[in-house]
This record gives sequence, structure tokens and C-alpha cells, in this order.
Amino acid sequence: MDVFPSFEGLSGIGDLREVVGALLMFALITAVLMLIVSAIIWAVSSGTGNYAAATKGRVGVLVCLGGAILAGAGVAWMNWLIGIGQQL
Repeated sequence: MDVFPSFEGLSGIGDLREVVGALLMFALITAVLMLIVSAIIWAVSSGTGNYAAATKGRVGVLVCLGGAILAGAGVAWMNWLIGIGQQL
């Protein structure tokens, strides 16, 4: 038995997909830009001996990586959940 969600049951679902895709792209671009800024801050502050700013730069790099991973893996996770739902 094939059980699959009906994405055509709601009006405007195509517009919703476009909006979600644009938001994911915006999130990924923002994460990459902030990753670059945080890495520069981490490198410069480590080189000048400002360890408080280096710690903040390192935390910024880790948060940006986490955000990019979550935003990029959202679609794959949803497809995995749909696949699991078909097996039930």
C-alpha cells in the first residue's frame, strides 16, 4: 500500500514551496557569510592575543556551521520522514 501525503489538497501549496525554498536559500547564504566573518574575527583576534574575542569568533563559527547544517538537512530529513511513513 502506498501512503503518501497529498500536497495538492491545499490551495497555494506551490507558492508555499517557493517561499520555503527562498527562506532556505536566504538562511544558507546568511550562514555562510557569517561563517566567513566569524572565522576572520577568530583568526585576527587569536593573532593579536585577544582571547575573549577569539572565543566569541569560535562560537560564531560553530553556530554558523550548525545553522547551515540544519538548514541544508531540513529537506533531506523531511524526505526521510516521508519514506518512513510509507513503510508503516
